[in-house]
Amino acid sequence: MAIEDVLSDLKKKIEEKVPDGTTITSVEFEGPQLVVYTENPKNFADNGHIVRNLAKTLRTRIVVRPDPKVLVPPEDAIEKIKDTVPKDSILTNFHFDPDVGEVVIEAEKPGLVIGKHGETLRDITKKIGWTPKVVRTPPIKSRTVNNIREFMRTNHKDRKEILKTVGRNIHRECTSKDKWVRVTSLGGCKEVGRSCFLLSTPESKVMIDCGVNVGSDDNMTPYLYLPEVQPLNQIDAVVLTHAHLDHQGLVPLLYKYGYEGPIYCTSPTRDMMVLLQLDYIDVAAKDGKRIPYESSNVRDGLKHTIALGFEEVTDIAPDIKLTFHNAGHIIGSAISHFHIGDGLHNVVITGDYKYGPTRLFDPAVNKFPRVETVITESTYGASSAIQPSLKEAEKNLQQIVKRTIANNGIVLIPAFAVGRSQEVMIVLEDAIRKGIIDDIPVYLDGMIWEATAIHATYPEYLNNNLRKLIFQKGQNPFLAECFKPVDSHDLRKKIINDPHPCVILATSGMMNAGPVMEYFKAFAPDPNNTLVFVGYQADGTLGRRIQKGWKEIPLSSKNGAEVVQMNMDVQVVDGFSGHSDRKQLMDFIKKMKPQPERVFTEHGDERSCIDLASSLHKKYRLETRALTNLETVRLV
Repeated sequence: MAIEDVLSDLKKKIEEKVPDGTTITSVEFEGPQLVVYTENPKNFADNGHIVRNLAKTLRTRIVVRPDPKVLVPPEDAIEKIKDTVPKDSILTNFHFDPDVGEVVIEAEKPGLVIGKHGETLRDITKKIGWTPKVVRTPPIKSRTVNNIREFMRTNHKDRKEILKTVGRNIHRECTSKDKWVRVTSLGGCKEVGRSCFLLSTPESKVMIDCGVNVGSDDNMTPYLYLPEVQPLNQIDAVVLTHAHLDHQGLVPLLYKYGYEGPIYCTSPTRDMMVLLQLDYIDVAAKDGKRIPYESSNVRDGLKHTIALGFEEVTDIAPDIKLTFHNAGHIIGSAISHFHIGDGLHNVVITGDYKYGPTRLFDPAVNKFPRVETVITESTYGASSAIQPSLKEAEKNLQQIVKRTIANNGIVLIPAFAVGRSQEVMIVLEDAIRKGIIDDIPVYLDGMIWEATAIHATYPEYLNNNLRKLIFQKGQNPFLAECFKPVDSHDLRKKIINDPHPCVILATSGMMNAGPVMEYFKAFAPDPNNTLVFVGYQADGTLGRRIQKGWKEIPLSSKNGAEVVQMNMDVQVVDGFSGHSDRKQLMDFIKKMKPQPERVFTEHGDERSCIDLASSLHKKYRLETRALTNLETVRLV
């Protein structure tokens, strides 16, 4: 059936279900949802069950939008919104999009704007005609969040056309009589970096992640030249598990070479993705390295991004449904569940995950409606890779800071901007608030403050304890007075020239570059200072050399090469990792409901991937295998 006939048929079915006197002017697929345009949005607002019943009957996500002719002028609409919502909600901004009949309402307390069971939103719709969308006012000003929201608003016409194209592609008719499912390994197997998979059926091709190996010039990119992948414009969708560069750093390259389809990820992943991609090409340019894509390609990707929440079942291809579940790795990280065909097969691709509680996130989800095949990360898959508990790690860090401060020294922590920095921040804030550590400044340098602003924008993605602290007690630990963003070179110089007891969190995490190097050069000679590693240090990095005990560190500078004398104390605090250790990896599969038929391992060195696969087979009698790059495995 042609797509126009499908839409016509859907329009008739909707008209049969809506109340008398309701005029449906048009229906259109926009992305994964069916948009219903009506001259009577009040009828839908009066009965919140209509949309739910329609979605259940038609088995698709439905959005109701007003016909432009029934919209109240924006100036009047703002006054009516202010009169309708509680003043405690603290409205900060309004953005009207007449092409889709939506008004985006920014509020410090969006829950009050939504109301119980969406009652306040329905009241707003009745009074103004516009469809209200509520977003949280960022408690910390974020250039990234602000720029992305502005970009989406100014490009709404392009986005609408993109979504219409995507929607029609998703809902095209299935034509093949064959039934098979295959997965192709394009990168990240028996290695860490450039993660990329292709999930294929006779109808569809979906790429999961497209990362870059920032530590390798020879094996930097996934195998995107394979015949299964080319031409790129035949790929139906790209699904991103999270925002780290080794999982999404080369997505803009796809748009540079012909991909025109959607990206599916969570909202925090979208924002972090843009931040890290722009920083990646900026750093590459400064280091004189080859830049794989331009900022225009980053904007192309953003324009095609469709943000999904956890637990939302979404059609992404004619025969594939996607559901994201919390992965507990970094903010917005998602385990991806693919339901293929009419119950034909179910694949879970974990991405990176943490199957244990952290200061930031709830443990990764491992309960699914159905699952036959699991592809799991194996970063700490080796039998010896057991991490200390988070409590031990926190106590260890607190003692190191106390000891250093007592010696009138400085604690320098090289940190990755996303994830570990915020975890350490929460631990330090808690210790300072409880008096375990003296009230000292904690300086945040590099991208850490901007990444923290994105965390603060999406508190609903944090764990239960933090959400209660923020929503019920009105305490946002990210806003604590102890945190001092270093937002200028002058402030950095002042800290270096006037040393005083403090903690400095600075990028980069493996000491390859970034502001951490300026602090290191200044503070390394003093034995009263302490360098604390809270993240993995790869072979070949300066961080690993220091861990091995190097005492004379050759560094390049504007004046040529210089040697830094390494006298400061060096401490390694394990336990803050966003990855599951060996025990958690085994427990994740053991306690998975339902039990999978087969498990494939990836995202770890060769020994870790093989060790984990072998142990899962021996202990749980599952079919297992350590995947190799460039191979295709048939699942059905």
